[in-house]
Amino acid sequence: MLLLLTTYSSMLTFAQDKKVDVDLNVNKGTSSSTTTTTWYTQPWVWVIAVAVFILLLVAILKSGRKD
Repeated sequence: MLLLLTTYSSMLTFAQDKKVDVDLNVNKGTSSSTTTTTWYTQPWVWVIAVAVFILLLVAILKSGRKD
């Protein structure tokens, strides 16, 4: 029984030796000479988003006040 158990455990450890090589290419369809930027990395987008958020916040807070 001990011989079978040690043989089984050694087979399990040797089964884990395979190395996996994963190569991911995240630049689908773009060549290396052209650079693409996403819209949310532009600073003007964030400036407009913050301005709209502040305007909405002011409008909501002002509508809640009963003057």
